[in-house]
Amino acid sequence: MAGDRLTTLTATEAAAAISRGTFSIEEYTRACLDRIDAADSEIKAFAHLDREHALAQARALDERRAERRSIGPLYGVPVAIKDIIDTGDYPTELGSPLARGRRPRSDASVVARLRAGGAVIIGKTVTTEFAYYHPGPTRNPHDHTRTPGGSSSGSAAAVAASMVPLALGSQTNGSVIRPGAFCGVFAMKPSYGLISRAGVLQLSRKLDHIGLFARSLPDLALILEVIAGHDPSDPDSEPFAAPDFRALQSEPPPLPPRCAFVRTPVWEKAESETKAAFEELVAALGPAVDSVDLPASFRAAWDVHRTIMSVDMAHNLAPLFAHGEPSAAMRKLLAHAKAVSAVDYLAALDQARRITAALAGIFDAYDAIITPAAPGVAPKGLGSTGDPVFCTLWTLSGLPSLSLPLLAGSGGLPLGVQLVGPAGRDGRLLRTATALIEMLREARKGKRRSPARSRK
Repeated sequence: MAGDRLTTLTATEAAAAISRGTFSIEEYTRACLDRIDAADSEIKAFAHLDREHALAQARALDERRAERRSIGPLYGVPVAIKDIIDTGDYPTELGSPLARGRRPRSDASVVARLRAGGAVIIGKTVTTEFAYYHPGPTRNPHDHTRTPGGSSSGSAAAVAASMVPLALGSQTNGSVIRPGAFCGVFAMKPSYGLISRAGVLQLSRKLDHIGLFARSLPDLALILEVIAGHDPSDPDSEPFAAPDFRALQSEPPPLPPRCAFVRTPVWEKAESETKAAFEELVAALGPAVDSVDLPASFRAAWDVHRTIMSVDMAHNLAPLFAHGEPSAAMRKLLAHAKAVSAVDYLAALDQARRITAALAGIFDAYDAIITPAAPGVAPKGLGSTGDPVFCTLWTLSGLPSLSLPLLAGSGGLPLGVQLVGPAGRDGRLLRTATALIEMLREARKGKRRSPARSRK
């Protein structure tokens, strides 16, 4: 199979083909590396890449497979890792010159799970400085003059540009869902506590999540099945009986899903084409969607999030700032943190719990929430990563969310649809997303089949 054909496979397709012996893990890894060589001089998704090391991993997995030893459900699929997630065989420099030369001694828990699941850790992807707003060099694969989003810039761009089928990111505000939307790939921020953050740069214990980028919903289910699970090294990791995410994602729901279209209190931030596109989407889904307005009290969520994030980041990153001065964006955040009193910080934590509890009631009547992933398509210019405003509420509440590449905006650029589900029901959210995509496909087919009305 030609290399360019290999790099367009989904992770699920590639794992199945490797399992059948259609091609070797080394052949597949080499095709991904060739694609990186061809495209990354323009896109600049990778911060660290060692071609020979990646091929050595692939050959070792091929040998295990030849010996009929299990290599796990990922079957030699290359995965790219955001450069705030520790890897024992690659540097982890946190997107900052203040951490240049940093070499972890061991893998983060999530990377160790990927290796145990049979993945090839192909390299480290560009992150904004300390996973905050100061951008790296990565460009949007759809338009190199536009941002890929942040902070998981390189991970989203690498998947969108067919360099890798899967990549890890992280989200403390909108750092997975936003770049997923801007780059037009499937992205997921799982439920808080579902994936261990041990060995990952801590910004905020309350807000940090590991995130995923893929080419399909089955791919998200596949990697989630490998990396989800309790880890005593992360104090917020939840013990649970891991569901079969792949089976749950692919099975038909017992009833047609019902969704709430939630504009959120920041609807004025959405661009006009985004508003129009979502009105059309809701109309296409018909009785499956109701418009639901959140009470005005929810507007406080954005200030609550900023209070918690700024104080936590100022505390957690202080040792790194002893080595030099961070970017202007980071200095602005630190100045905000210094103005927050201990009483205000504790009050924000209490308010976050109340907001999360209030949102839970929506899922008594609806399977999921539909809302924008970003205000619009990826903005022009590489000096900003775009506005995470439509992700903040769902990160604060720890609810699982997806970015689905279902819509297009100006110039055909991707416009993401965010789907949010109840806490701890990540598999059900993937199933709901699968059903909604099928419903939308049928609605669009029906519209094309409808006879044109005669003009009088």
